[in-house]
Amino acid sequence: MSEKQPPVIAVVGATASGKTALGVEIARTYGGEVVSADSMQLYEGLDIATAKPTPEETQGIPHHLISVLPPEHACSVAEYVDMARAKIADIHARGRLPVVVGGTGLYVDALLDNIQFPDIPADAALRERLHAEAAEQGNAAMLVRLRQCDPETAARLHENNLRRIIRALEVFELTGIPLSEHARRSRSVPAPWQVLRIGIGFADRERLYARIRQRVDLMVQQGLGEEVCAEFHSGRRRATAAMAIGYKELLPWLRGEEDFSEGIAKIKQETCRYAKRQGTWFRRNEQIHWVMRDDVCENREILEFSRKIIEKNNLM
Repeated sequence: MSEKQPPVIAVVGATASGKTALGVEIARTYGGEVVSADSMQLYEGLDIATAKPTPEETQGIPHHLISVLPPEHACSVAEYVDMARAKIADIHARGRLPVVVGGTGLYVDALLDNIQFPDIPADAALRERLHAEAAEQGNAAMLVRLRQCDPETAARLHENNLRRIIRALEVFELTGIPLSEHARRSRSVPAPWQVLRIGIGFADRERLYARIRQRVDLMVQQGLGEEVCAEFHSGRRRATAAMAIGYKELLPWLRGEEDFSEGIAKIKQETCRYAKRQGTWFRRNEQIHWVMRDDVCENREILEFSRKIIEKNNLM
């Protein structure tokens, strides 16, 4: 490893693309450990709903930042980056390779681009007003408002991501500067690592969607309904974790408002939509070296393509 810039490999892509398997194989091949970049797997519980890797899938490779926060905690991007930087430093200190694996593009980019977060403390009164306005006008209206003052940030957010919409509006009202501009200014310090991003993609999106539907069926067999039911009746309050696809879609079933099969169909539909947004996010990044899964289906073939990318870039 280079003393000046120790290496970090990132494996990114849409949900169900095969990131976990590739991350494990890269870590095994090069003496590494995985650092998760998944905004839902951070939280305790809902292991099936959030598709946390099983012991069989991790194959003994250490995985960090999974199930490390209580479900009622709302983790910010800045907090995630602080935790991930500490894990990467620890892995490097032990002479091993950090392999960042995840599909939460905002987390991945904030970490690997070494974004320095501006110290803009939350304003409780302002945030309460924005939440009240969202309750009255709806999430879509708040996103429209954000487009007027910060179109760049708005373009990255879905209307269901109200917490980040409100934070972006809050930052603009407090500073008069769009969050996207703060982000640009925050990228002035280069990352202290030599970073290589490997993406798993699909030229034919329907192949990815088929994998998603198969995985949801497997989650049902593994006990998704029982897990969500137990969580629902536990009395625990979930903050950001309540946004997890696979949980909220089954709440109408638990309330007796619709059949279980309807909830499962919604999970498949919402997961496919999420995968499409992930693909849009990652395709914008020209630093990603893509392995297209349409051409290579077996994990060993994907690993071989990835090894060639790693060797070509003289990372190891």
